[in-house]
Amino acid sequence: MDWRQYIEQTPDVMVGKPVIKGTRLTVELILERLSDGDSEADLLDSYPRLRKEHIRAALAFAAASLSCEENEFAEADAR
Repeated sequence: MDWRQYIEQTPDVMVGKPVIKGTRLTVELILERLSDGDSEADLLDSYPRLRKEHIRAALAFAAASLSCEENEFAEADAR
């Protein structure tokens, strides 16, 4: 999936966070809701302008973002 068709990032919208084009729905919000256990149907019911392809684009965007960055996890402080 080409997430670029559905996601944009501009400084004037949601402080520059990636959003679904033409909305103020952030990729972050979609991912948080999914990680909290909401289903695709839950999201579609909650946000009438959201479509299935938007959810897939948010997931594809997250995967692409992770594959391009070097991720470092901080070690837990052992006390």
